[in-house]
Amino acid sequence: MQFFNSDKIYDLMRYKIPFLGLSLFLFLASLGPLSTKGLNFGIDFVGGSVIQVKYTTTAPIDLIRAELEKTQHLKNAVVSEFGSDDEVLIKITNTSTDLGSDIGDQITSILAPTGEFELRRVDMVGPKVGNELKEKGIIALSLTLLVILIYVSFRFEWRFAVASIIALVHDIIIAIGFISLFSVEVNLDILAALLTILGYSINDTIIVFDRIREGVSKSISDDLNHLVNHSISNTLARTTLTSLTTLFVVFTLYLFGSEIISGFAFTLLIGIVIGTYSSIFIAATILVQLRFSVNDFRQKEAEKVKKQKEKDRIRAMYEKGIV
Repeated sequence: MQFFNSDKIYDLMRYKIPFLGLSLFLFLASLGPLSTKGLNFGIDFVGGSVIQVKYTTTAPIDLIRAELEKTQHLKNAVVSEFGSDDEVLIKITNTSTDLGSDIGDQITSILAPTGEFELRRVDMVGPKVGNELKEKGIIALSLTLLVILIYVSFRFEWRFAVASIIALVHDIIIAIGFISLFSVEVNLDILAALLTILGYSINDTIIVFDRIREGVSKSISDDLNHLVNHSISNTLARTTLTSLTTLFVVFTLYLFGSEIISGFAFTLLIGIVIGTYSSIFIAATILVQLRFSVNDFRQKEAEKVKKQKEKDRIRAMYEKGIV
């Protein structure tokens, strides 16, 4: 299967300003729901309890809410259908000393008048643990970006690193914006999805940057736009096919997976689309905007080769006993 002609060079840099404009619009639009709605943090980050209840018949949600409201510390419980009409999820985000380890027994007793059911899951997270998880999640994202910055700077040069980090921040903010817009519950699964997006996006970006570096080293052209177009065109088919196959798998998980992984799959769907877009159109465009110098890069590479040859010459002389 071939979507793009491997011998054709697509003039993508001709549209770099519209691409940057679109990304800026998506970035700012993502900040809108974040500033107004915020994020719907789950009990992993705010503390609380989650009780999954399965009834033998259709779950009487209104009756369940009415029974819970009779108990003071359960008045703010959120009751929602979970996957099917005979199963419900009860979320209690005000965990305190009133909610001990016997919360499952309390719910069983309180909901006894609502019908025949069984408790399928009882999860509890204290507020202190939730805050620690939230802090560690932010630290994990920040350290990931820092390590990527150091790695790309070491492997390429600082302009490549800055371009890749800007593209990654672009991907993460837009993904979080969609999470906020659709009120997806933010838990440890969502954090794992965001970290996965970082890894997926930087992988595609590194492949494009490798081709750009290879093109700069081998080509006699000094036109950076032409070199970027050539490099992206060479990787376009590979990037598209890889993204599509991954997208099909994640979309299948989103459609047919359980409610437990729906948020994870949704976040990955957005991340794969945005990450692929940024790897092809944004990272390299930012590199061009940062005025990456083809001649300076070739000079540095030539100096590296010269130093390596000198080291090899000295080593060979030492092995022969000349030095």
